[in-house]
This record gives sequence, C-alpha cells and structure tokens, in this order.
Amino acid sequence: MKKLGIFVAGAIVFSSAANAYDYKVGALEIDRPWSRAVPKGAAVAAGYVTIRNTGAEPDRLMGGSTPVASKFIVHEMSMDKGVMKMRPVQGGLEIKPGETVELKPQSSHIMMMGLKQPIEKGKPFKGSLVFEKAGEVEVDFAVEGVGGAPAAAHDMHNMHH
Repeated sequence: MKKLGIFVAGAIVFSSAANAYDYKVGALEIDRPWSRAVPKGAAVAAGYVTIRNTGAEPDRLMGGSTPVASKFIVHEMSMDKGVMKMRPVQGGLEIKPGETVELKPQSSHIMMMGLKQPIEKGKPFKGSLVFEKAGEVEVDFAVEGVGGAPAAAHDMHNMHH
C-alpha cells in the first residue's frame, strides 16, 4: 500500500509539472507574471512573464493594461556601444510556433508607466495581456522585493549550488 501511495503522489507531481502554466489563451501558455516592488513615489515599474506558443501560427504580444498604471507597453532592451537602450517594441513581440519567449530583467519586458498606486512586495495586482491572434487574457502579477526574482527562479538558482 505504501508503494501505491508513493506512486500516486509521484504521478500527481508529474502531471502538474506537465501542465505547469498559470494561464492559457488560444495556443499560448503564460507562466509566472511578476513584477518587483518599487520605492514609494516611483512613476514606473516593470513586468515579466514567460509565454510559450504551442500552436502552428506565430502570435504577437501587442501590449495590455493594468489598473495600477496609465500605460502598459512592451519594451525591448539592447546594448549600443556599452549603453543600455530601452524602447517600445514596434508591431508587438513575436512568439513563433513552438517557441518560448521570456520577458525578464535586462531583456524584453513590460513597462508600466504613470503608476497610480504603490507596487509592494507580496501584494499582487491585476493586469491583462493582449495578443494579436489569441486576444486578451487576465493575469495576476506576483510582486517580489526590490531586486527580487520569482520563486521559481530562486529554486532553479539554488539547484545549481
């Protein structure tokens, strides 16, 4: 009986890992939307998320919205002669079929400007992501500490030590 219990527990962990996405819209799986806390009075914050396209057609993250900010823009970062440059992604961020795109610190990300309220560690906030083909999906952004990373990233980091 004990072996059966271990098998069942293992099967549950495996099956939940196989469907380890937080949100789904069309052929897109959206994992771990998160942001970092910002100092009081800050006017901007960044959002991060992982998007996997399980379909046969490309899609594009066009933008979105959140009640905590007046603007919600997909940004890309690049280095030019040692200077980091940030700018809006023109025409949306493409997610090709079978590919995973990770919006993360010092890379492509969501820029939320004109903050209407503080973004504080441990206090998630609502938002929506808008895709060219899949449409709109409502998400909850987890909030990590200033300079923080999502829990899953901490877990992976710890596994390497």
